[in-house]
Amino acid sequence: MDICKNQESVEKVINIEQGRVEQKRVTVLHDINVSIESKEFVYLIGKTGSGKSSFLKTLYGDLSLIDGTGSVAGFDLKKLRKREIPLLRRKIGIVFQDFQLLTDRSVMKNLFFVMKATGWKKKKEMEARGLEVLGMVGVEDKAYKMPHELSGGEQQRVAIARALLNKPELILADEPTGNLDPETSESIMKLLIAIAKEGTSLLMATHDMSLVEKFPGRVLRVENNTIKEVESLSNFNPFEVNDLS
Repeated sequence: MDICKNQESVEKVINIEQGRVEQKRVTVLHDINVSIESKEFVYLIGKTGSGKSSFLKTLYGDLSLIDGTGSVAGFDLKKLRKREIPLLRRKIGIVFQDFQLLTDRSVMKNLFFVMKATGWKKKKEMEARGLEVLGMVGVEDKAYKMPHELSGGEQQRVAIARALLNKPELILADEPTGNLDPETSESIMKLLIAIAKEGTSLLMATHDMSLVEKFPGRVLRVENNTIKEVESLSNFNPFEVNDLS
């Protein structure tokens, strides 16, 4: 019995059943039933204020799962303690719309900052891993540049490299193309899909339906305070889609 449970947890990077999430004692999402397996690329869409960010925050331990059962990267969300959150985040990479790079230090020192916070200690190992992940996303030549010296696309590639540092099982990408032009957005999408194919599951919140259509994948939609799988994009109302974020 235990072996079967372990196999299931390995295959399902995210597994939530009948979940409920609150903010300030108000239910934001309920009846959440979401399962994502390894190597899956999944989109998360929904109107502004629908609860997308709350769901992502629950997955990386910023909000509690109030009811139901849930696991992320092998961690039980109902039993997650504050001291365990850094351990959970070592297994999760997070990519934000606005990059969130520290502007007062170089790209490499941005990576060092994250590595130190997640338990790395040896500088040579840190530098080697930093150069490795920057190479994976095609910006190894920017390692010692300052963030303001990079284009938006380059900054987002650095942010993705940062998310890869600890070889995560899961990457949560919150509007990663939101501040990028269409051509750069496509290159970032191709990079994220390649990462997923290598074995890292990826859940991407987006409002850009043109990308969803161009790079098809599973689509989860946050609406009416719950999350549902979208079976066909043809069911979308284009006026409703324009209000997504």
